[in-house]
Amino acid sequence: MYPPLLRWVLYATKGNAVIRPKILMRLIHINWVLVMHGLDEIVLNTPYFRPIRFLALCTPYYWLNRKNELAVSRGVRIRQALEDLGPIYVKFGQALSTRKDLLPDDIADELVKLQDRVPPFGSDIARAIIEKELGMSINEAFAEFDPEPMASASVAQVHTATLHTGEDVVVKVLRPDIEGRIHSDMGLIYELARIAEKFSPDARRLRPMEVVAEFEKTTLDELDLVREAANAAKIRRNFDKSTIIYIPEVHWEFTRQKVMVMERIHGIPVGDIDKLRAGGADFKLLAERGVEIFFTQVFRDNFFHADMHPGNIFVELPAKYIAIDFGIVGSLSLSDQHYLAENFLAFFNRDYRKVAEMHVESGWVPRTTRIEEFESAIRSVCEPIFEKPLKDISFGQLLLRLFQTARRFDMQVQPQLVLLQKTLLNIEGLGRQLYPELDLWQTAKPFLEGWFHERMGPKAKINQLLKQFPEFAQQFPEIPSLLYKALDNAAHTQQQAEAQQRELALLREQIDSHQRHTLWAMLAGATLISLAVLFQ
Repeated sequence: MYPPLLRWVLYATKGNAVIRPKILMRLIHINWVLVMHGLDEIVLNTPYFRPIRFLALCTPYYWLNRKNELAVSRGVRIRQALEDLGPIYVKFGQALSTRKDLLPDDIADELVKLQDRVPPFGSDIARAIIEKELGMSINEAFAEFDPEPMASASVAQVHTATLHTGEDVVVKVLRPDIEGRIHSDMGLIYELARIAEKFSPDARRLRPMEVVAEFEKTTLDELDLVREAANAAKIRRNFDKSTIIYIPEVHWEFTRQKVMVMERIHGIPVGDIDKLRAGGADFKLLAERGVEIFFTQVFRDNFFHADMHPGNIFVELPAKYIAIDFGIVGSLSLSDQHYLAENFLAFFNRDYRKVAEMHVESGWVPRTTRIEEFESAIRSVCEPIFEKPLKDISFGQLLLRLFQTARRFDMQVQPQLVLLQKTLLNIEGLGRQLYPELDLWQTAKPFLEGWFHERMGPKAKINQLLKQFPEFAQQFPEIPSLLYKALDNAAHTQQQAEAQQRELALLREQIDSHQRHTLWAMLAGATLISLAVLFQ
């Protein structure tokens, strides 16, 4: 097994003996950024690296004035380093900020401040990508096209345009060579995670390899704009004719893997409270509808928008949401839905044993977990929270604390639950920003009880039987032949069993006979020896 650094070098050079200058410069740049933000102290304080601290003292940068950097909190230093390293590391930091079940609060809270904003690439490059993907010129596709992007992020940028039919649209274009850069940086991030997992007990507890794998999947999913368009179309169908949320329409004739064209929406950013207030927005209704939209997506549709931060949500006055950016979505299995609903209702009733049992039955924690011990741990976390008034209790924070507790009992990473927790925290934070008195518990409880009764009640069981009846009716004529085959197999099995019993009985008789003959032979031999001794 190669040392970690050598493994990375072999990865970067694809097995060649000489590292490419570009990769080498990237490694040097990353090392310099970490040093300048004082993050080398974290590494050198790891027990495995303490013996080489004296080498660090011999390097020039240690004689620089770094007191200001080291006086800043570690969370701020990590955030600033990620910002300096570039957009992929910013996205990684944003993904980490949602994993408060893994990170210390001071680091997670600071990473929330990361902004995915990068300078736009040239309009001539954007035009070339669009024309190549669509197989037509810009003028053939659009009546008007604004070369200046209205928004620019790490993966793509967005231009406004007008179709020849007169419809206003937005054109999302992936950055050139973004996939290659992501793969290159992901290789290094993976290697850093391996090093952290191997040499740092604290980092090992955070399971960095699992976190990086989860981030890689989410990021690569965002590189297929056809997939994002399909997500948008599905959620649009789910909320067709809805009065509480609107999803813009996808123009499929102009959508490809690297280009997506959608209806342009006009609304007030949900984070612009002053503008909403001036327009007469109904904040209480907006907050309650946000909760309703979340639980409707999770439990009715089983397909939810998992990136509902304020930048992706707008408001049509007085209280209708408009959602954009569907690159990240989540869904739950039917069993996950069932267990999650039961967990939530058990929380409402403070039935911690039920919560512990649900975690074990669902397979979220090992079957060997002691229910009593797990129940006690959950109670110690939740009881102090429930002493507060219900309107002051954070649903998302409670779920977060539960996940943190379950980690101690070796709960495996559940990507769908991580996305759910992240989305719930976003929705709850947004709701309380709009209406601080929001009682999420009272808003959610009737919805959960209604869903549970609808899915698990007597009527649901009857509907399930009725749904299965056509399949049963189709198989009904085959029942006699199936029954005959079953009886024939049973008879054949019985005959085989009886034959085996006869063979065993015969073998037992042979063994008994052999044992008797052996005993008589031994007795005869002993008698002869005795007589020989007597008459000697």
